[in-house]
Amino acid sequence: MLKVGLTGGIGAGKSEVSRLLVECGAVLIDADRIAREVVAPGTPGLAAVVEAFGADVLAPDGGLDRPKLGSIVFADPAKLAALNAIVHPLVGARSRELEDTAAEDAVVVHDVPLLTENGLAPLYDLVVVVDAAPETQLDRLVRLRGMTAEDARARMAAQATREKRLEIADIVIDNDVPLEDLRRRVRDVWADLTRRAHPSREGSEHAQE
Repeated sequence: MLKVGLTGGIGAGKSEVSRLLVECGAVLIDADRIAREVVAPGTPGLAAVVEAFGADVLAPDGGLDRPKLGSIVFADPAKLAALNAIVHPLVGARSRELEDTAAEDAVVVHDVPLLTENGLAPLYDLVVVVDAAPETQLDRLVRLRGMTAEDARARMAAQATREKRLEIADIVIDNDVPLEDLRRRVRDVWADLTRRAHPSREGSEHAQE
């Protein structure tokens, strides 16, 4: 099994890259999706969040009011750290459970938005960073996600810098390109990942030539 950490700044296009890798055959473990699951209604995770932040963070349907919680934690680093202390261990445990169900020869891609910020690179065999210029990120967040420029800049500023992400990268995927160019780059990366996952298979193929 090859364990790959996939990350990138908000608006860099990481989700598109993860989708393309799944098309190629990767097993995807999406930290954002798991983070939603572990605080779903009726979970111990949601109970812990309510205990820490109060019932005001609940929506009328009993689920988590994410915009309300976000407005609380993104304005206060201590509260953000408190939320992370609840959610991150739950996400890590569920991610390991899912990883254990993958085939022994699988390429398992962990899509982790805060991989750099949380110092998680050592958990993976290699790290793939989806990179885009800050101007590209800002344009996508405003044009495609409907954020104001101010909100988009604040979300970008709350993450690790571009330089910090690139420092931990074993492979960089440039996403300042048209979709077809991105597809080609992802296919090339997939070929590299499968070679790394199955080095003995590649050796046997050469031996037969």
